[in-house]
Amino acid sequence: MHYILHIETATKNCSVALSKNDKLVDLLEYAGEGYSHAEKLHIFIRDILKRNQLSGNDLSAVSVSKGPGSYTGLRIGVSAAKGLAYALNIPLISVGTLESLAQKIQTDEDIYIIPIIDARRMEVYSAVFDQHHRLIRQVQADILDNKPFDKYLKEKKVIFIGDAVEKTKPIIQQHNAFFYEEKYPSAKEMISLSFNKFLNSSPENVAYFEPFYLKDFIITKKK
Repeated sequence: MHYILHIETATKNCSVALSKNDKLVDLLEYAGEGYSHAEKLHIFIRDILKRNQLSGNDLSAVSVSKGPGSYTGLRIGVSAAKGLAYALNIPLISVGTLESLAQKIQTDEDIYIIPIIDARRMEVYSAVFDQHHRLIRQVQADILDNKPFDKYLKEKKVIFIGDAVEKTKPIIQQHNAFFYEEKYPSAKEMISLSFNKFLNSSPENVAYFEPFYLKDFIITKKK
């Protein structure tokens, strides 16, 4: 029996899940208009363990969403996960944010699943998966005006999911494009992916692991 703590902070959803082996035990999350991760994450971690009568010493591993996504959100989540892994001497497991977001779509239909996360302006972070969640195209930053998904829309039905759906809808008008309204990744979708990595002994190096930002963080002057 293995308890794993899962942390997802790559978007506006501050999400913490607790699993026993590959089954969800408990979930705490909050998605507000702003980013509340700094205020809520450590409280969620404390509360989810307390209300399940567990302590950090009961954990077999800690799992964290590695990105891409919000620079600040990722830094907060990864810092917390690394601190727990180091202090408790347990494995640190990372899961791609788009990979776990794609897990929300469960179907046997022959489709493409394209999770899209807002990257400001007309840009999105995206990847392409088949209906079995196998990676078809690597994670990259796409400019919507360049019609980056036309190739896949010519082949079969495509389901888009993520917080960039709202700005993508007016641009992608093909009849076989469908939009899933749930915006944010959740820690509960990390569970099966994390447990498989745990069983396969695929931890990160706690000292050197960094989030997958995809793009450099740019500081701009306040208007």
